Amino acid sequence: MSFVIVAPELMTTAAADLERIESALRAAHAAAATSTTQVLAAAGDEVSQAVAALFSAHGQEYQALKAQASAFNDGFARALAASGSAYASAEAAAASPLQAAQDAVMGAINSPFLMLTGRPLIGDGANGLPGTGQAGGAGGWLIGSGGNGGSGKPGTGNGAGGIGGAGGAAGLWGHGGNGGAGGIGGSSGGIGGNGGTGGANGWIGGGNGGAGGPGGTGGTGAPGGNGGVGGPNIQLLSLNGAGGPGGAGGTGGAGHAGVDSTVAAGKGGTGFAGGAGGQGGAGGANQALLGGFGGAGGTGGTGGSGGAGGAGAAADAAHTVAGNGGTGGAGGAAGAGGAGGAGGILLGHPGTGGLGGTGGTGGAGGTGGAGNGLNVFSFGGFGGNGGIGGAGGFGGNSSGAGINGTGGGGGTGGAGGTGGYNLGILGTDADVLVGGGGGGGGVGGRAGGGGTGGTGGGGGGGTGGTGGVGGTGGGAFEYDGFSLNLGAGGGHGGGGGAGATASGSAGGLGGAGGGGGGGGVTDSGVATGGGGGGGGGAASAAGVGGTGGVGGWASCVAPGTGQGGNPGIGGAGTGGGGGGGAFAINGGFFGAGVANGGVGTDGAAGGAGGATGNNWDVNMGGRGGKGAIVGVGGAGGEGGAGAKWFGGGGGVSGQS
Repeated sequence: MSFVIVAPELMTTAAADLERIESALRAAHAAAATSTTQVLAAAGDEVSQAVAALFSAHGQEYQALKAQASAFNDGFARALAASGSAYASAEAAAASPLQAAQDAVMGAINSPFLMLTGRPLIGDGANGLPGTGQAGGAGGWLIGSGGNGGSGKPGTGNGAGGIGGAGGAAGLWGHGGNGGAGGIGGSSGGIGGNGGTGGANGWIGGGNGGAGGPGGTGGTGAPGGNGGVGGPNIQLLSLNGAGGPGGAGGTGGAGHAGVDSTVAAGKGGTGFAGGAGGQGGAGGANQALLGGFGGAGGTGGTGGSGGAGGAGAAADAAHTVAGNGGTGGAGGAAGAGGAGGAGGILLGHPGTGGLGGTGGTGGAGGTGGAGNGLNVFSFGGFGGNGGIGGAGGFGGNSSGAGINGTGGGGGTGGAGGTGGYNLGILGTDADVLVGGGGGGGGVGGRAGGGGTGGTGGGGGGGTGGTGGVGGTGGGAFEYDGFSLNLGAGGGHGGGGGAGATASGSAGGLGGAGGGGGGGGVTDSGVATGGGGGGGGGAASAAGVGGTGGVGGWASCVAPGTGQGGNPGIGGAGTGGGGGGGAFAINGGFFGAGVANGGVGTDGAAGGAGGATGNNWDVNMGGRGGKGAIVGVGGAGGEGGAGAKWFGGGGGVSGQS
């Protein structure tokens, strides 16, 4: 007895390909028919006419053969397409009675159980509809996995998102359904919905408990929803069965930005804080009589980003000082990791605690307003300070000898705002133009602590957040005048966040400090480039100090100077490097790089001296920075190079 395996859809595709090939050949033959069947004689003699008649006869015979081949191809393509349709019809006809018979048998088996318990004997549970929070259906009493819960309904306005549907439970054999995701919060500050709970697995096997649903994202500035609890492991004798993992916490909503000032010399509005991240769901408990594993805790949600500060307004004729930029909003705190699922009765293993979430990033500071260069005294506005980074979430705990979760990292501090510029036209000797200073970088967020130590030891502490970068100083420019123009200094970098401590485990690292911002640029008159901001110091003993910012440029006819930024001060770890000196072009005497290495267990090297000014007379490189004085002394910084005569002095080595 022979068997034939046919794919009807492939036969239909092949027939269509044959028809396309025949169509292309038919067009080519038609184009060549006239020139090949009616060949003209080269001359009027008998030989030329005989040759032309011979070639024309060959062309006519070819066209006749082509017609026969075309007819054969058409017939074959039609037969192939008809065969594919016939096979498809036969397959459908054969499948329908079998499917109908199967449905009839299953209906006869399941109908009594559905009537009495509302649950079939065999079969998987139905999934909940998305956006409704509908629970997943239970699996069959004998064999069948639970259905997944539907996602929660999205919130509107300031309404909270709906809770995700619970996952359905399995029967004797099967896995639990997953919980549905929480609905997102309304855009106007609605809280994210909580994730649904996972369903239990089968009593004798077939898989694990269902995963808890993730929490929904919060609306603007609102907290994210909590993750759902994982489904339990209820197997009687469990070799590899486990409770479902907890759902991840939802992300906090980003904060509103501050309002830009519209009043002359007005200050920009403060940015709003980001929403907190949701807590991770607990892992499913191991309820097996013998063996099995508890589910892992869910990861804490990430904090929302802080809103940016609003821009300061420019000065007018009635105001000598422009408005400052607004402070950036703080980043939202991260959610804690979920607890690990409990161990079983005999020889069970508890679940691992969830990781703490990462703190939200602080909002950037607003830009300072521009000064009014037509005034005798004019000051650009200061850039706003960056927002503080959000705190990292605590690691989840574990029962018994389980592993505890690691704390989450602190959020990055927001960048400082740019200082306002100052532009003068037709100035006089009495004019004083000062660019606005750059805003300070935001402080890095505090790291989350590790979970409480069980018998197996505590989780590790998180890493502190990185400090924000200082803002750039504003420039001062004067055209057609000899005013005193001062480019403002860049903002200081934000301090690094503290590393968290942990019971029974090493503490986390402190965050690195943010780099300082560059100073402003000036033109005409006596100009001083602003100093770069100092790098932020790390708050933890193991932190790394931030690098100092680069001093601003000074460009003028009279002497110009620039000051490099100071470095950040580290904890017991490595100190930060010093900032480079500024450049004074066309008249600068010194490019001073006074930059000290940060304090550390092993002293960091001092910063390099600044490059020389470009001058017609005496040129001296900047002095190198000092090495650190705690622990092993750091090497002194390298002196700056002189353009003509004098190189800069080397830095002082640190003391042990």
